[in-house]
Amino acid sequence: MTALSRPYSDKPDMLDRTYSGTLERQDAMTTITQIFWGSALLVICSVLHVFVLVYLARYIRRFFRHLDRLHEIARWSLLISAVSLTVVFAHTIQVWAWALALYGMGALSNMSDSIYFSIITYTTVGYGDVTLDHNYRVFAAMASVTGLLNFGLSTAFLVGLFTRMLENDGNHV
Repeated sequence: MTALSRPYSDKPDMLDRTYSGTLERQDAMTTITQIFWGSALLVICSVLHVFVLVYLARYIRRFFRHLDRLHEIARWSLLISAVSLTVVFAHTIQVWAWALALYGMGALSNMSDSIYFSIITYTTVGYGDVTLDHNYRVFAAMASVTGLLNFGLSTAFLVGLFTRMLENDGNHV
């Protein structure tokens, strides 16, 4: 059995990896484990995100009905600011969850790199200046799936909220 050798990266600090046509049992388990734990964290983050959005919708209904006496611009500004900050807070919690998981697993050596990598991956920017060993790549890719899913939920929530506000002329949410 011959292995095809090719460089993993052009960067001098990266090692060359050897790829073979056969899948070893240990690599398959590692990938399955990454998919399992990545999916688990994705579900936890998504449930948390939905919880925050549902709570926010309930809070908006209760609290902002009492602001009728404020000028319309002040009411809208307060509403948009509160909603935006809450949604950003929800995404920030998820980035921290991924950073803590990556750091805890030993995928990255310090928390600063873990936070940076999590932000870049969660937002799918992917600069590529911080990379992970192949044993953590599938797990980390799940962070970008989490970001895509939850940014989509946030967008749908905000569009629905602002559509409703405009239909009601901003008087009641």
